[in-house]
Amino acid sequence: MRKLLQYYAPYKRLIGLAVICNLLMSVFMVISIPVLQPFLQILFNPGELKEPVGNNAQQGLEAKLNHFFSQLITDHGREDALLIVCVFLVITFLGKNIFRYLSMYYLAPVRNGIVRDLRQKLVAKTVALPLSYFSEERKGDLMSRVSADVQEVEWSIVSATVAVAREPIVILGSLIFMISVSPGLLVFVFGLMLFSGLIIAGVGRSLKKQSGEAQQKLGLIGSLLEETLGGLRIIKGFNAEKWQEERFARENDNYTSTLNKIYRRRDLASPLSEFLGIGAVSVLLWFGAKQVFSGEISAATFITFLYAFYNIIEPAKALSSASYGIKKGLGALERVEAVLNADLKIYSKDDALKVSSFEDKIVFKNVSFRYQNSEENALSNISFELKKGQTIALVGSSGAGKSTIADLLPRFFDVSEGQILIDGKDIRDLHLQDLRNLMGIVSQDAILFNDTVWNNISFSTIDILRESLTKKEIDEAIENAAIAANAHEFIEHLPQGYETNIGDRGGKLSGGQRQRLTIARALLKNPPILILDEATSALDSESEKLVQAALERLLENRTALVIAHRLSTVQYASEIIVLDSGQIAERGTHTELMKKSGIYKKLVELQAL
Repeated sequence: MRKLLQYYAPYKRLIGLAVICNLLMSVFMVISIPVLQPFLQILFNPGELKEPVGNNAQQGLEAKLNHFFSQLITDHGREDALLIVCVFLVITFLGKNIFRYLSMYYLAPVRNGIVRDLRQKLVAKTVALPLSYFSEERKGDLMSRVSADVQEVEWSIVSATVAVAREPIVILGSLIFMISVSPGLLVFVFGLMLFSGLIIAGVGRSLKKQSGEAQQKLGLIGSLLEETLGGLRIIKGFNAEKWQEERFARENDNYTSTLNKIYRRRDLASPLSEFLGIGAVSVLLWFGAKQVFSGEISAATFITFLYAFYNIIEPAKALSSASYGIKKGLGALERVEAVLNADLKIYSKDDALKVSSFEDKIVFKNVSFRYQNSEENALSNISFELKKGQTIALVGSSGAGKSTIADLLPRFFDVSEGQILIDGKDIRDLHLQDLRNLMGIVSQDAILFNDTVWNNISFSTIDILRESLTKKEIDEAIENAAIAANAHEFIEHLPQGYETNIGDRGGKLSGGQRQRLTIARALLKNPPILILDEATSALDSESEKLVQAALERLLENRTALVIAHRLSTVQYASEIIVLDSGQIAERGTHTELMKKSGIYKKLVELQAL
């Protein structure tokens, strides 16, 4: 519960107002209880008038109420007295329910706000986490934590806030009256409630663990569903629909089985607490009746005590259900906090250096790197210089380490050994956002979003543009970037032009069109350093020509690190570095490497076949 309390902190004022309303609701409810005692006693004995007597508080209160209602019946008769009491009861219950509603009114923003805050923190942490974190986690499981787990927190824990904030006050108010009526009976009731509470707690003890298991299995289902939707083309192409369906069914059945256990245990809360409550009432009737028969308390006092006890049963049941809900929800909260508490690993130091321009060169100095949970280096002792205005091409077979080098420059990962320097400064000493502002990235897998063409091109740059340009000038800048990327013509033929939604991951566009949009995005950002990761592979000849022409414009007067399987795209690079098993095998210009008759020449000859 301590972990949960931190999420309530921003809503202390609203919770305070809700507690005040609950206190007032409890006051109105408790006021209605003592009305019954003298009314029941005197209504059937109207001739019995009593003056206020008694030295202790309980006797004084009872005597005063007896006298007041005796006088009321004498002065107005039974029917008018009954009407007055009924009006009084209506007023008290009206007040009770007004403050009950106000309590719910103030708690609604608390419930919804906590869920909103959790989702926002999760997304903020997710985009801040390093790529290494996601290589160890299933995407579907992370999506489940953001959606299903947070929803479970809302259903199970935050919903219980209503009970926790209201019911104890109601119970306390009833107990105060009960102890004023008969301390002996109250001690007996406490014993019954303690016995019932221990039984309920024992039943719900394992609920938190089972809930955590269920949420993990739900995350696995989400991951399988994400894989299924993303791989439908392959699943259908290999006639693997039945195999994938059975794979999903196994995990779905496991989740359902765990969920059945949880619901059966959770649903036991209400009937068990009701049964124990009725059992307690029965024992209380037996014990209280003995006191009435012996003359220790009056029948009216005992009936009023029973009414007060009845007012405890429903709140106690609500607290019991809330206890089950909290235990179930804590399992989901732990999964949410596992993401929130994950180590960032890659972040800006407190004294990070600000940088706004690239002036001289990029230096890889004896760089080695190994991926998390891997014993072998992906890169070993990599050293090279990329001077301003130059282009270095990285080539090699799949798995040679080309993309790893490209990922190290913007600090998607940090080097295991060595340094990467920009203008003589270690990139780990630079402010992370400033470092990435120097770079534009165009990858083979064109990363686009389910939004308009306009928003995809202006992605992340729009706020900077708005600081210095008008809306018309921004539109012109976006159009010029699209023209330079050979994208303007096909954009104009889209149904709504630049305002056309391109679908999930740009699915409404061809591969070449998606690629040109990413180039337009990089052109609009106008970064001094470019990372082109296999930007022209997997395209048809016509699309490749258009993309290649766009890239040539993009590379003008810029510093670039280029990766390409199609070696024709890197022949004019300032230097070509050939990688093999994470090490530099060859380096030089295209002409120099062709003369060496080494790995590079073999790759060129293989592509020429």
